[in-house]
Amino acid sequence: MKAVAFNGSPRQGGNTELLLRTVLEPIAAAGIETELVQVGGRAIRGCTACFRCTETKDRRCVVSGDILNDCLAKMIAADAIILGSPTYFADMSSEMKALIDRAGFVSFANGGLFARKIGAAVVAVRRGGATHVLDSINHMFLMSRMIVPGSTYWNFGFGLQKGDAANDQEGLANMRDLGESIAWLVKATAAGRAPAA
Repeated sequence: MKAVAFNGSPRQGGNTELLLRTVLEPIAAAGIETELVQVGGRAIRGCTACFRCTETKDRRCVVSGDILNDCLAKMIAADAIILGSPTYFADMSSEMKALIDRAGFVSFANGGLFARKIGAAVVAVRRGGATHVLDSINHMFLMSRMIVPGSTYWNFGFGLQKGDAANDQEGLANMRDLGESIAWLVKATAAGRAPAA
């Protein structure tokens, strides 16, 4: 059993990473393997709409030279996928958007590689626009037939400077609750999921 989180913020050690690590803590405490992958600030380009993945059906994107296929392999192997992004002009970071567009399309082209996996969105925000980021990420989960757990509130954490989200006690409590829900779901659904071939 494994949960993998992707940090779409280019600011390593920032609020998005802090929130993701808070979600991962109760998952790891439940005995589930966890991993945090840095996506923001790394080379990952958008989808070129070449549709080659619908022809090759090899669980990979034909565009090489960036981190997408490594990320995609981790997503396919995971039971739970957690996508975290800062809020940029009321939307996700460009790196997170590229990950969603390409990984989501390869999953679709290969018969639904993410179906029945658990998917959760985590958003860092200074003040406003986080609802749209959360919705945008959740759209990929829902279109991929994934299970999206709820929590005590929207999965936001507030802060501007690095570490500010540590002062958002309600946000941190929500992240811990989300992690507990993900851990419960991973264990509850483990028997019903076939291993990735």
